[in-house]
Amino acid sequence: MAVVIFDVETVGVDFEGLDPLSKEALLKNAETEEEEQTIKDGLGLSPLTGEIVAIAMLDCGSDEGVVYYQDSDNAGESLREDNVDYIVCSEKEILENFWKRIKLYQQFVTYNGRGFDCPYIMIRSGIFKIKPTRDLMPYRYDTKSHIDLYDQLTFYGAMRRGFSLHMVTHAFGIKSPKEEGVSGGFVADLFEQKRNFDIACYCMRDVRATKDVYLRWEKYIRP
Repeated sequence: MAVVIFDVETVGVDFEGLDPLSKEALLKNAETEEEEQTIKDGLGLSPLTGEIVAIAMLDCGSDEGVVYYQDSDNAGESLREDNVDYIVCSEKEILENFWKRIKLYQQFVTYNGRGFDCPYIMIRSGIFKIKPTRDLMPYRYDTKSHIDLYDQLTFYGAMRRGFSLHMVTHAFGIKSPKEEGVSGGFVADLFEQKRNFDIACYCMRDVRATKDVYLRWEKYIRP
């Protein structure tokens, strides 16, 4: 069976560029300046106030990968490194390329993809009027097409605490994607600093770590 693992990285829009009603709705429950800033910093967590800056995809069998990522200073450029093609394109092109590639696989693997990556991709695709080629949100308890490792390792929420990808990799003795000093919380700053390739590389490290967790789950945990 052809299996692909994927992950996304996102950033928020400029809060000041939002319309007045959206600003009011976002800040209506904020009581302090600190709470307001937390909301502004979290705009990338919603597909309505954020955008996708990278999607990394890795073929589980061949270990060949691709990262589609935004980089306005190097539009149209690509390079290959460690069996991974890094391809610069717009957000719309990122999504179009993702849908073309995902339809080649019978099964896809994510880490918390059901809670974040998959609905984010689907909503952003709807905004760009891009039709999906696969159902990224199939029946939750059937792993035939989508294996969300967060669901599997927490036994669908029976265990809730301490199951970030970093903590799982650390416990399993797998190299954490955060070990090189970058985590999801740094993506917005890296994007602002135009360190787009660093974001792309971090996104692929997330995917490689997810693959290692998947192989451990498949061999030793899956019933």
